[in-house]
Amino acid sequence: MPYTTTTTDFFPQTSKVFTVSELTRSIRGTLETKFSAVWVQGEISNYKQHPSGHQYFTLKDQRAQIACVIWRDAMLPSRQPLIDGAQVQAYGIVTVFEARGQYQLNVQILQPRGVGLLQAKFEALRRKLEAEGLFAPERKRPLPKFPRRIGIVTSPTGAAIRDMLNVLRRRAPWLQILINPVRVQGTGAAQEIAVAPLDLIVVTRGGGSIEDLWEFNEEIVARAIFHSALPVVSAIGHEIDFTICDFVADLRAPTPSAAAELIVPDVTDLQRRLDGCTRTLGGQLLNRLRDGQQRLDHARELLQRCVAHKIESYKRGLLHIRAALQPRKLSGELTMRRNRFADLHRRWIACPPRLLENAKHRFQHIEGILRVLGPEATLRRGYSITTNERGKIIRTIAGVRPQMEIRTRVSDGEFSSEVL
Repeated sequence: MPYTTTTTDFFPQTSKVFTVSELTRSIRGTLETKFSAVWVQGEISNYKQHPSGHQYFTLKDQRAQIACVIWRDAMLPSRQPLIDGAQVQAYGIVTVFEARGQYQLNVQILQPRGVGLLQAKFEALRRKLEAEGLFAPERKRPLPKFPRRIGIVTSPTGAAIRDMLNVLRRRAPWLQILINPVRVQGTGAAQEIAVAPLDLIVVTRGGGSIEDLWEFNEEIVARAIFHSALPVVSAIGHEIDFTICDFVADLRAPTPSAAAELIVPDVTDLQRRLDGCTRTLGGQLLNRLRDGQQRLDHARELLQRCVAHKIESYKRGLLHIRAALQPRKLSGELTMRRNRFADLHRRWIACPPRLLENAKHRFQHIEGILRVLGPEATLRRGYSITTNERGKIIRTIAGVRPQMEIRTRVSDGEFSSEVL
């Protein structure tokens, strides 16, 4: 009987059937856990920069290749553009692009091949400190505009300090300079740079190779600058040299001499600006004085016109009064009033006796009514009239106040009293 096999012989019943996505995700997890971040060197090929800003290329050697991607926010722009054929060292995380089932390297640091370990350490520390916020622009402090005392951390025998002192003495003769002599190269230099007691801090040295400048890339120096209570200026090497100190400091100067020009104003320029301000202020004062004189002249003319107008008006008034007081006109007024009085007298004499008798009876009738209803009659019946200190009748209690003096009139006189 021939031997036969079934699928159960090859695939145990307990085996799990993965989907493609599950298997790819599992492989990705294994790769990312196994390798974490690695350094890989090789030759760039098939380089392409996507419109989104991401960069894609293949890193290869004679026997193998690996896909690489640089996300647009993964690193600072390279000093040299990436091209096919370039030999580089890449630092990144091994992962899997699940959509294609393709493993790749997510590049975080990229440098020319042969730069060596120091450059790699520089990039790694730069990324670490940048992530912690030591390079944040918002924490940069402004330098004092007119410093009176500064401290310089440097080697006292280097050419950099001589150049700085020459510039500082020329630009700011008043400046007090404290030099903190420290080693700027070699074992122990980083510790000396970090603990030097300073006022306004300038960290400086001349140019050199990356090995010569390495002490300014140490983490202890970077953190000392970050925690400094005073502004720090970094003036390390030449314009093309960059150190970690440059990123942490409040101001980076391209050279030591440039730092001296940036931290203090030029006394010659200050004198020139002061002279300009003096001239401007003098001109403004002169203009205001002339303007005041012109306004004073105008006010004087206006006052003279007003006084002359008033005097003329008073003259006309006096002339009018004088004319009115002439004896001729007074005699005429007197004659006119005498004539009116004589006319009234004639009318009185000519008035019939009956009219006079009727007027007399009416007067006596009204007088009788007043005797009964008038104020005097009311007072005789026991009423009184009270007035305030101004003689105004008090009609209601609201018209009085404490300590107010009032006067009360009765039938046979009046008396004063004070309100309690």
